[in-house]
Amino acid sequence: MADHDITSPLLSSDHLIVTVEDSASSGGAGGGWNPFRHLGCDEELTVPAAITVDPFRNGTPEMEGVYEWVKTVVCLPLAVVRLVLFGLCLAVGYVATKLALHGWKDKENPMPRWRCRIMWITRICARFILFSFGYQWIKRKGRPAPREIAPIIVSNHVSYIEPIFYFYELFPTIVASESHDSIPFVGTIIRAMQVVYVNRFEPSSRKQAVREIKRRASCDRFPRVLLFPEGTTTNGRSLISFQPGAFIPGYPIQPVIVRYPHVHFDQSWGNVSLGKLMFRMFTQFHNYFEVEYLPVISPLDDKETAVHFRERTCRAIATAMNVVQTGHSYGDTMLHSKAQEAKQENPSNYMVEMAKVESLFHISSLEAVDFLDKFLAMNPDPSGRVQYHDFLRVLRLKACPLSEKIFAFIDVEKRGTITFRQFLFGSAHVMKQPGFHQACEVAFAECGGAVKAYIVEQELRDFIQPAISSWEEDEVHELFVLFDNNNDGKIDKGDFLSCLRRNPLLIALLKPQPQYKESFGNGVLESVMG
Repeated sequence: MADHDITSPLLSSDHLIVTVEDSASSGGAGGGWNPFRHLGCDEELTVPAAITVDPFRNGTPEMEGVYEWVKTVVCLPLAVVRLVLFGLCLAVGYVATKLALHGWKDKENPMPRWRCRIMWITRICARFILFSFGYQWIKRKGRPAPREIAPIIVSNHVSYIEPIFYFYELFPTIVASESHDSIPFVGTIIRAMQVVYVNRFEPSSRKQAVREIKRRASCDRFPRVLLFPEGTTTNGRSLISFQPGAFIPGYPIQPVIVRYPHVHFDQSWGNVSLGKLMFRMFTQFHNYFEVEYLPVISPLDDKETAVHFRERTCRAIATAMNVVQTGHSYGDTMLHSKAQEAKQENPSNYMVEMAKVESLFHISSLEAVDFLDKFLAMNPDPSGRVQYHDFLRVLRLKACPLSEKIFAFIDVEKRGTITFRQFLFGSAHVMKQPGFHQACEVAFAECGGAVKAYIVEQELRDFIQPAISSWEEDEVHELFVLFDNNNDGKIDKGDFLSCLRRNPLLIALLKPQPQYKESFGNGVLESVMG
């Protein structure tokens, strides 16, 4: 060995190349490194336990027991008579409604009194329709408050029976989905109620509906306004979240409760087809229906928020019904339907209390359905859980330490499998981080989008290579195809950001990786960010 004095370098070379392994690529699946810390995600993901209540499930979806079968057979002739009565009343009511609407152009103002008198024919027909469904008598408790005291009525929603009843009893203005307008016969009758149409998925439509509710509630010449704030039907054994539309105008509200007492036949719409529900109603001797008008609830003062007003009303209804309140919404029925279409063994596993998810993460029901589409592509098992390799396949990821970290981040139970609830909460949690959108913009620019308005495959490969060094060319191509929506061989900024919003977990791949260079010429260790 050569002799060295104190000023001699330890190695003869002027430079030493040092490989520094970043924590992003070290450690196994059980490690504690957070792949989304660079977004501001410092805390671990927490996913609340799924609630066991299913507010939409019909208690008797099928006929069971000798009594039900015998009763159905005995009532078949009665069902035929009731069906004829139903059809006749619907036809007469339709003709009367067409007559009442004939030549009426000014739909912005209240219906003239003489036209309302013609509508009494349709209202009487509505009562006979209820009679044909087996509601020979209806139990009432309390009474409607005068319109000048409570211009808005809200009610829980269990079946298609309540709108028929309220049409007969109160002839109110209703708020309904735009899709109701195209229903044969019924759409015409709904228009005669001077319906306020709303598209629940368009914020501008919802704002316009609130303005229209306020305008009509403030004018005594309009009928009172009726809303079903749950936005969909339930089984009546719980109360789901209320939409805010009825409470924003700030007018006194009268809550109304409907109940359907039963032993053998649950009359809630739930997960039963309309045809089957109607048939079973026709083949019952009598169906029980109760209506209770609760005391009017007024805003406490001008400073009370619509949210607090809504919560007070919701509690009053839940207390009177003696049921629990849940965070479900119409979005959960969309998730349930999607899982049902995919023939999942238990579609209820895919409901997530969508109202709470929207409040926490500000994602829409349509976005949640898109996440469910992706999750179902991962081939969940009968219990609704997805394996690691299927997770990688759909997200176009390669098995490596970084992929393990991404999966471990949402596998909060550390079972090696994930549920849709965990996948949705994890994805939404990443999108909610303060640095997510900026990280997406920076990633696009760093990939090459800052020079030209698009990225090609080679640029994407070069950028993500430090994250997963063992990428094969065909594997990178699959990831590129995921981003390239229009298959033109280029990823523009819109495609890039849209893909990351649909697949927010992929942002962990696109973090700028540190490149280290150590120079002994000046004794400085430099860290150059790529």
